[in-house]
Amino acid sequence: MSSRAGGRVRYAVVGTGARAEMFVRALVLDHSDTTELVAFADTNQARMDAHNRWLAELGHRPVPTYPAGDFAAMLDSERVDVVLVTSVDVTHDEYVVAALRAGRDVVTEKPMTVDAPRCRRILDAVAETGGRVTVAFNYRYNPLHEQVRRLLAEGAVGEIGSVHFEWLLDVRHGADYFRRWHRDKATSGGLMVHKASHHFDLVNWWLAATPVEVYAAGRLFFYGDGGRRHGYARGYERAHGSPAAVDDPFALRLDAHPRLRELYLDAEAEDGYQRDRNVFAPGVSIEDDMAVLARYSTGATMTYHLTAYAPWEGYRVMVNGSRGRLELEVTENDFVDRGTAGAVKGAALHGVEAPAEGGGATLTLRPFWEPPRQIPVQGRTRHGHGGADARMTGVLLGGRPDPLDRAATAHDGALALLTGLAANRSFETGQPVRVADLLTLS
Repeated sequence: MSSRAGGRVRYAVVGTGARAEMFVRALVLDHSDTTELVAFADTNQARMDAHNRWLAELGHRPVPTYPAGDFAAMLDSERVDVVLVTSVDVTHDEYVVAALRAGRDVVTEKPMTVDAPRCRRILDAVAETGGRVTVAFNYRYNPLHEQVRRLLAEGAVGEIGSVHFEWLLDVRHGADYFRRWHRDKATSGGLMVHKASHHFDLVNWWLAATPVEVYAAGRLFFYGDGGRRHGYARGYERAHGSPAAVDDPFALRLDAHPRLRELYLDAEAEDGYQRDRNVFAPGVSIEDDMAVLARYSTGATMTYHLTAYAPWEGYRVMVNGSRGRLELEVTENDFVDRGTAGAVKGAALHGVEAPAEGGGATLTLRPFWEPPRQIPVQGRTRHGHGGADARMTGVLLGGRPDPLDRAATAHDGALALLTGLAANRSFETGQPVRVADLLTLS
């Protein structure tokens, strides 16, 4: 987003959970010459107050706070130019549409929304208003993923025939989706939407293609009721204050994380939301083991697998083409230490606390008739999603030039969402699902 009329762009953040912190820091520290944070909106005053305390620690003045029900009034009162949406996934469309109709642009966390009707609402509002929605697909900005994009666009493997994509969430990171609101598919869309939309967007972007048909199988194997079958279940509902959770490696200890304590434990009195549910307690309606077969507009296919209970964390991507094969393997953590398994990895820490476990990445090109070539990995870090967060905010908030034009539109957000929604439908029906039957895109 560029500066408006030579001044700083005025941003408001709606949804002040953990993920908002990355955007807030980018606004007030990294891009304060071009951006200005002017307001928070949320359903929970305690969370907004926590963010204002953290702003004070950064030397920034507190900003006005608004109940979520006063979102529209906030836009005018604070002369907001752009809204940053980091609320619970199922509410994204409410704020995106309201902002567009009030003449504001929007940057929204992924996924853009959680179902086809809400997606249609957003696309219709974009068409009606001419406003701009940018989806924060930070994986596009990972230097490794940029290398893959360039190699494929340059024809390193020729015409692409197929992609195999395996993503492993370890038993620290993966478990965290089953403690919080993500465990309810109605609010998150399940991991096919909330998590895998990142990966489906990457494949769309790498292939310059759109999904046509999806066939998938998924189940809840490990978490939820699976804990009793596999011998991991403990008899408590939430970890805080429970003796049964004291030595449970799957228990999140909120009081051991000052920021999480402020955002969630200290804020419970307002809305009753518990951030530290037992991952094996009843009420989980999402899957933890999912396999997908997708066909694309170019004729290429993708096989994809997401496991949310792995002993190590990382991913493998293999692209097969008419001139060879490209292989990317990333190890983010090679194991989970039992003593720190109850810590939080990812969004809540934003890479500030580097994991103790080992990691690394390799990128290998295997042309026909030639020995394989190791391609030097460029620019990867262990922080901020491989360095992607800072690069993304530099483009979206700082207005840095981007020759790869990575800013994802509402249309891009819809395409990534539709692969996951089609997979969810296939889970239910056991049949292949045509993407166009869920939502028609122009």
